[in-house]
Amino acid sequence: MSENQNSIDLRDAGAMRAMAHPLRLRILGLLRMHGPHSVGMLAEATGAASGSISYHLSTLAKHGFVEPAPELERDGRERWWRSAHEVTSLSAESYLDDPERREAAEAMRRTVIDAYHRELLEALDAELGLEPEWIAASDSSDGGAQLTLDEFRELTADLAAVRDKWWAVGREPREGTRAVRWITHTFPRSEQ
Repeated sequence: MSENQNSIDLRDAGAMRAMAHPLRLRILGLLRMHGPHSVGMLAEATGAASGSISYHLSTLAKHGFVEPAPELERDGRERWWRSAHEVTSLSAESYLDDPERREAAEAMRRTVIDAYHRELLEALDAELGLEPEWIAASDSSDGGAQLTLDEFRELTADLAAVRDKWWAVGREPREGTRAVRWITHTFPRSEQ
């Protein structure tokens, strides 16, 4: 794994397999979106048993995804954890020639896509409780185009720039804000 202060780049099959578990993915997402949590808070948020949460946190810690936050502990009974990075990245081309890493990456990516699907369905269900203007500002769309490889790279870079801009603006809660989520994918279609 190569890392900088805000990102972890997955290259190890073990770390990819660790992230291929839906509960671990959810725990990491909670820590990244809402900051440090105690084991009990994570158990309440996920509906999982505290022992299961502790086990999954130790697996995430082993691979560098989370770290203890002992300064938040009020007593010795409850452990607190934080995400070690804001972003996880995976370069698909880096594992194409390694069957073990390719299999681990595919398992992780399928788990992530399943999580996206569940999150989108939960958002649809939650619309009944939202103000109309928040629903009107939402978007769900797709598109396709015939692009050269260079144009495809430009599209992906443009979307990354939009994501980075709004991530920088909305890192911390402010008056009048609400958590907003975006999910984007760019991928070449198979020739069929």
